Amino acid sequence: MPLPLDRLKGSIPPLLTPFRNGEVDYDTYARMIEMQIREGSHGILVNGTTSEPASLTTEERNRLVTLSVEVAKGRVPIVAATGSQAIWETRILTEHAAKAGADALLIVTPYYTRPPQRGMIAYYLEVMKGIDLPWMIYHIPGRAAIDIKIDTVKELRDKSPNFVGMKHASLDLDFVTECLAVAGPDFRIFVGLEELSFPMMAIGACGLMNAVGNLRPRVLSDLCEAVWRGDLKTAQDLHHRLHGLNKAIFYDTNPIPIKYMAKRLGIIERNEHRLPMVPATPELEKRLDDVLSRAGLLTSEAAE
Repeated sequence: MPLPLDRLKGSIPPLLTPFRNGEVDYDTYARMIEMQIREGSHGILVNGTTSEPASLTTEERNRLVTLSVEVAKGRVPIVAATGSQAIWETRILTEHAAKAGADALLIVTPYYTRPPQRGMIAYYLEVMKGIDLPWMIYHIPGRAAIDIKIDTVKELRDKSPNFVGMKHASLDLDFVTECLAVAGPDFRIFVGLEELSFPMMAIGACGLMNAVGNLRPRVLSDLCEAVWRGDLKTAQDLHHRLHGLNKAIFYDTNPIPIKYMAKRLGIIERNEHRLPMVPATPELEKRLDDVLSRAGLLTSEAAE
């Protein structure tokens, strides 16, 4: 595996996808990557949930991966989310990411179909045939309607040498401890729910893949680095500083709130979605403006 595992850690935000008149705004996306690197993020996650991947074509998802690799130029790892509902599409996305130069893969559990655990094991092993990149499971039972079991983690760890970790978007903290017990302390677990950032890192998660990183990259990377050096008081303080923003992410379906706030802060030019996702309502906009003001991110003039 070309990527040293000690580089696969820290704050790796799932970038949102900017649109302009219905088309992906690749220029803005490239600027967002530069901002993330400038603000200290430890990597970039492409085509995660926050990017609205279900609304993107396979070609658009592949182009975003290629663009990310080209813009990053090895300065930070690029993690490509390549999962889909259909194995053929997952395979196309995964093969492209490997050829494009992505550093690692994040593959969501096959959603909607609710396969048995043996089906998921066979699925992942088939997808990864002939591909030696480090890969991780994206465990998000709230959206995928399927849970990964500890025995499945153990079997995949035994059968796939480049299965290295998981993005865990669940409130189940004990699952993290169990994973580390069966998969080893070097198993890379990334926090996928904002409110558990500090608690999950405190028990062994190696980093964050949080939507709020689109807005406050530096604070998230500082939190990770505080945990690494054992400065839990600083990490705890940063966790509380982020609390309002972390909660606001879920005032509506992600990425509706994050896109509005990113537009408000000038990170993207347009608060545009593809159906069935829609922009924030006027009432939600007011709530989010209040969150940004309390977080000190809006000037008094901008808040008017």
